[in-house]
Amino acid sequence: MPKFMFIYHGGGRPETPEEGEKVMKAWTGWMAGIGSDLVDGGNPAGSSKTVSSSGVEDTGGPNPVSGYSLVNAADMDAAIAIAKGCPILDGGEGTVEIAEAMAM
Repeated sequence: MPKFMFIYHGGGRPETPEEGEKVMKAWTGWMAGIGSDLVDGGNPAGSSKTVSSSGVEDTGGPNPVSGYSLVNAADMDAAIAIAKGCPILDGGEGTVEIAEAMAM
């Protein structure tokens, strides 16, 4: 079965411990719903740098990565259906970029 990378952009960090618990509950619930198709739940990302032939950009570029996951899905449409339930979309502050992890 194909694997798909979910690359998260945006979203925010919880400002209180209570908010953090609520956010974690949403993420763990969503991931539990993916079941055995969740290959790697991933992690949030720290500050990033973008390296190009013209140098290093300290801001991570115009749309820095905020985390990732790896899932199995039958095809891109199935991956999109899974991503539509992602908690990063709550509140309209984040996005999920999806790309197939090509088998080599």
